[in-house]
Amino acid sequence: MKPVRKAVFPVAGLGTRFLPATKASPKEMLPVVDKPLIQYAVEEAVAAGVTDLIFITGRNKRAIEDHFDAAPELENELLAKNKHELLNAVRNIIPAHVNCIFVRQPAALGLGHAVLCAAPVVGDEPFAVLLADDLIDADVAVTRQLIQAAHAQGGSVVGVQEVPRNETDKYGIVASEPVGERTEQVSSIVEKPKPENAPSNLAVVGRYVLEPQIFDCLRRTQQGVGGEIQLTDGIAALLSERKVFAHRYEGTRYDCGNKTGLFAATVAIGRKYHGLTV
Repeated sequence: MKPVRKAVFPVAGLGTRFLPATKASPKEMLPVVDKPLIQYAVEEAVAAGVTDLIFITGRNKRAIEDHFDAAPELENELLAKNKHELLNAVRNIIPAHVNCIFVRQPAALGLGHAVLCAAPVVGDEPFAVLLADDLIDADVAVTRQLIQAAHAQGGSVVGVQEVPRNETDKYGIVASEPVGERTEQVSSIVEKPKPENAPSNLAVVGRYVLEPQIFDCLRRTQQGVGGEIQLTDGIAALLSERKVFAHRYEGTRYDCGNKTGLFAATVAIGRKYHGLTV
């Protein structure tokens, strides 16, 4: 497999669970202590060796572009006030060698469609997909763990964790057989099955390393659960052409797509890295 240098961040969602906070501001800009959710995902990708960050955006997402852009007026103000620590934090949000690319998703047609929007930029290369809703605290960046598994096995890899059986209808669920200590080969994958129909309780979370063949699969994918083009369905089609693996990543995941998870992440990250007490 070629090196993974590109990462896709689908950020066009409306964030309705956090209204009214997300009425005019993207949910990906919700803070966990002192950084927005999207920055944690970007830092994970950069730590994995990614150099091209591809954001799939929609309306009212300009704040994400601004966040990763230079801010000369703010920087000058901080410099004038000798606030050098804050100045470095603002200037070093992403390294100089990393590129930000913004692609507009014309309609909210699902995660699979959002990933497909990145095809012209990704081209014929493997790439990562990171969902900012899933903040994963890990000693080794989870995206790096998946890239290592992809290179070792020679195929696409999805990040997985076990979930309670009664929660399978919230996730893509895989059936798989072990091929290594933490890696399994996927035999089937289904989007949000009812507990009685789920092939296992091994759930896909918001981390993927995908071969470019996924794009042709997504082009053929019809609307699925929720009337959307599901990435899970595209991966199911990919299974007939290429090997796909599930990797049980090492790290602690916070589901920041809901208020409980965002609060838990804020408390845990604040305590661990900032010495805060609640």
